[in-house]
Amino acid sequence: MGQGLNRVPAGLTVSVSVPATSANLGPGFDSMGLALDLRDEVSVTTRAEGFTAHVDGEGAGVVPTDGSHLVISTLRAHLRDRGWDVSGLALTAINRIPHGRGLGSSAAAHASAVLLADALLPEDERGSEAELLDAASQLEGHPDNVAPALAGGLTVSWDDDGRYRSAFIRPQASVRPVVAVPEQPLSTETARGLLPAQVPHHVAAANSGRAGLLVHALTQDPSLLLPGTRDWLHQDYREPAMPESVALVRGLREQGLAAVVSGAGPTVMVLAVGEEQAEAARSAMRALLAASAQSWRVSILPVDAVGAKVKAHRSGQPISG
Repeated sequence: MGQGLNRVPAGLTVSVSVPATSANLGPGFDSMGLALDLRDEVSVTTRAEGFTAHVDGEGAGVVPTDGSHLVISTLRAHLRDRGWDVSGLALTAINRIPHGRGLGSSAAAHASAVLLADALLPEDERGSEAELLDAASQLEGHPDNVAPALAGGLTVSWDDDGRYRSAFIRPQASVRPVVAVPEQPLSTETARGLLPAQVPHHVAAANSGRAGLLVHALTQDPSLLLPGTRDWLHQDYREPAMPESVALVRGLREQGLAAVVSGAGPTVMVLAVGEEQAEAARSAMRALLAASAQSWRVSILPVDAVGAKVKAHRSGQPISG
């Protein structure tokens, strides 16, 4: 326990659930994100000593089971930033968000850690929504996944002089995301490393126009989702790292479906309109992937309008250490 830090007492339990997210959505590179109805659930109980993690689902048997677990280490770092620490912690998690697939698993972990830490603090020391967004985004490195994970729905985020901010936008109820998740993961660093340092002015202008159109399509006129999801900034550059994914996007778009690479990939997402088109997109994905050498999970994931929530908190008054 660091000198001068307050101590959170043993016996407090906090649980949170955080949705998966899809960032970029085509032209909204590093700024736009959408929450999806697929959730990780994490619970922590403070104790007198020792740090343990028990994980079921995605990452089970792979992620650390001690204090080096990402949520535990991040939770403690956030507490220390606020002048607190814990002597011990038992974490249990049910992970449903695939790791390394472009569905925001890292952002969900960072958001979970910040929310859990904040809920362990005395009520008068907890952060505002804006402060929690900035804290989790700083940990993640950017807000495009964190913002929809926290707020739900569609978000547009930006850097405001070193602090991350976000605007929540409610998408049309008819929008039905459909995802194809491949068996093999891809690291964000690998995907980002393929991007050029600069792009021509006309490319940036074209992408900017489509990003604006995408917001209109998602909120007002979903019939414009196909042109609204056209991207020139990142997807084609990443083809060497995920050729099947980029080929799938092209094949789906040729059929009139608004397909994009989800986040840094390799998951592919179609922003379908209504149940009928969502089913058609699912069938088209399966047909185009029939000859793939790896397995793909294809499913319809509704937009999550709720965002991250603290589900339970057995309260007690933290004491000074």
